Amino acid sequence: MPPYDPSAFPPFAVTVDLVVLTVRRHALWALVVRRGEPPFQGRWALPGGFVRVDEDLADAAGRELREETGLCAQEVDAEAPPAGNGAHLEQLGTYGAPERDPRMRVVSVAHLALAPDLPAPRAGGDARSARWAPVDELLDRRGYGREDEPAAPLAFDHTRILCDGVERARSKIEYSSLATAFCPSEFTVGELRRVYEAVWGVVLDPRNFHRKVTGTPGFLVPTGGTTTRQGGRPAQLFSAGGATLLNPPMLRPEV
Repeated sequence: MPPYDPSAFPPFAVTVDLVVLTVRRHALWALVVRRGEPPFQGRWALPGGFVRVDEDLADAAGRELREETGLCAQEVDAEAPPAGNGAHLEQLGTYGAPERDPRMRVVSVAHLALAPDLPAPRAGGDARSARWAPVDELLDRRGYGREDEPAAPLAFDHTRILCDGVERARSKIEYSSLATAFCPSEFTVGELRRVYEAVWGVVLDPRNFHRKVTGTPGFLVPTGGTTTRQGGRPAQLFSAGGATLLNPPMLRPEV
């Protein structure tokens, strides 16, 4: 049997792509950048880029996010509770179809980032511009485009990656405390309910939701404060508890 020869296998590049989700105007939004270079020049895409020789995957994901948008996120264990500041970054999946990038054979390790209502991104690197866009519009079969441009699918296989990231978020908030990653450090039950409604795309009964989340051990911790920022009577403030799994889970209603 001949010895193993690594040179017999063609080299290929590794990239990172980021599905960055937030809740804005009571809906789920994703971060997209307009590509400034070929291929797909001028098309909207997920932020990302090539992994450098001396980089860890998580470091590459964080660097690309900062370079292309000016935003920051910190990687955490996928099953850990959200960080105190609401930031959450985890690996989503690996995408390696031979023809996914017309330049060369490229394997992408996608990451999912979740955070509360984030500021307007700042374009940089090889991104011509960056903006938040409603997820429903990005996943529309006709493609995505602003009012002054024709609609087109996201570049590369980014529509599939975005779809996988959205489904990961939708499924994980059923059985984990991940929904609190979309909230500020202190939040009301009503604000948390609007996160579930935005991510799932449904309307939930306020009383049933309040009973479930406050009755689930380790989910929410009262902070002792109240707020009137949502209008009406003062509402109790909570922070994320230490629970990683919800028992019983918050099952997604059938649409």
